Amino acid sequence: MSEFDSKCSGDCSGCGSDCDEGHATVTLTLDNGEVLECAILTIFPADGKQYIALLPLNENGENEDGEVFLYRFKEVDGNPTLENIEDDDEYEIAADAFDEYMDEQEFEEMEEEN
Repeated sequence: MSEFDSKCSGDCSGCGSDCDEGHATVTLTLDNGEVLECAILTIFPADGKQYIALLPLNENGENEDGEVFLYRFKEVDGNPTLENIEDDDEYEIAADAFDEYMDEQEFEEMEEEN
């Protein structure tokens, strides 16, 4: 499991934070001790569970390779918690749901442009 350091639940609708939606970040401490700042892309449901998509950022606040991290997301006693997705089938379900989310976002952007 990765350590997750944030007060952000990922729900930007009413948290009172001054961050802009889509720009909230969290700090992850990976199992190997590496510390990464990540942008929260979204928290999304799949197969009755919640997942979070994180975009790792470099020291300049940019993502260099487009890599996205997916974790199982839970709130325990009001605190956000991330869990590694160990099962390949579960990962595929989460990845497919994230792909669908991204497709919806692109479709909505296209509709807004027209």
